Amino acid sequence: MAETTETTANATRSLSTILPSLKPKRKHLRKYSWLADFFRIKGSIIRRIFWPVTTNTIFAAIIAYAWSQGYRVVLTNSVIPLLSVVVGLILVFRNGSSYDRFWEGRKSFATVTSNVRNLSRQIWVNVALQPADQDAPNKRGKAPTLSASQLHRIKSDALHLCLAFPFAVKHYLRGEDGLKWSDYHDVLPKNFARFDEIGYQKSKTDLTTSYLSTATFSNSSGRSSPLLDLGKSDATKRVRPKRSKQNLPTQSTPLLSDTHRTVEFRPFTGDASLPLPLIIAHEISRLLFFFRREGLLETVGPAGTNAMNALVQSMVDNMTAMERIANTPIPISYGIHLKQCVSLYLFALPLTMVNELGWIIVPIVTIVAFTFMGIEGIADEIEMPFGNDPADLPLDRYCQDLKEEILYMIERLPESGEGIYGYDDGEGDD
Repeated sequence: MAETTETTANATRSLSTILPSLKPKRKHLRKYSWLADFFRIKGSIIRRIFWPVTTNTIFAAIIAYAWSQGYRVVLTNSVIPLLSVVVGLILVFRNGSSYDRFWEGRKSFATVTSNVRNLSRQIWVNVALQPADQDAPNKRGKAPTLSASQLHRIKSDALHLCLAFPFAVKHYLRGEDGLKWSDYHDVLPKNFARFDEIGYQKSKTDLTTSYLSTATFSNSSGRSSPLLDLGKSDATKRVRPKRSKQNLPTQSTPLLSDTHRTVEFRPFTGDASLPLPLIIAHEISRLLFFFRREGLLETVGPAGTNAMNALVQSMVDNMTAMERIANTPIPISYGIHLKQCVSLYLFALPLTMVNELGWIIVPIVTIVAFTFMGIEGIADEIEMPFGNDPADLPLDRYCQDLKEEILYMIERLPESGEGIYGYDDGEGDD
């Protein structure tokens, strides 16, 4: 008896583990039927067009009821076929233009991602100190003072700057001002020049000199000069992504609340502004200039340095392409006229069919309204692909995936020629 009970319990446990795996899933049902998606509400356009479709259904029901009471409100059916062709062509053009904007935005952001990957890899591998027994050809007698650990930290911050660019582009396209967003916290380098909603002021303490505050080079006259001279401190542009915003909120920045500010801000009263992605691109270009000037890019030479600068330029170009999409909506008059045409067509449809179909016009008008308004609703939903709606591009996921890749590169992958395979020591194959 005990053995029978134990066998039954084991069989029950086996079924409990097998049944969940046998439960049909939507992606499996799609192979055999569309019903899995036919009854799906989440992710569909139904919620967006429910009330407009309901309005047309109610109007069709009123016309059918009036017809059943003996009223003859009938329009000629000769115009509807021509009007339906025109409305259909307008809807196709509307949907195509919206998807072109959606797809162009995806391509541009993918290009930015590709450029960040390539630029990060090239900086991590190609920026290296010269061997101790060699001098860089452009050093002109100066003694290098950078240590390997200092260079590692500068390169790490350079990769963080590359990573911060797509994050800044994402917030810029969404009109999200300042550095108060939580995803900036471990993306922007800690020694990055401080920005906030008030302004940005350059300082002699930045990515390069923060590690080299005591490092000097001896020039030909025997005098010691600082490694970098960034010029006088002066207020520059405010970091506000959307120039149309007149007043920026005066609030604290959580990212900088627990850190010591090395830059003092002073009010900036001008009307000029500069988006944060462009400031980051500016800092990346300055770092590349620093690497080249200090002889840290001798393995790739001027051509390699130009290729890195070309990647930064491409990042800015694609940001501008996405900015064009975000700041250039489809003309409002076009959308209004399209909705007016569709509405007039749907309101005229029951008047031309009620005499022949009677109450059947109610479901027919509902289906036609669902089709036409659904197409227009989808086009209206995807024409601005950079927002936070479910149908928009998942920019947060793209940025998070890129963040994992760059952090993995910094933490796991070797720099330059460390541990390289296939090293030839000149002794031959013996």
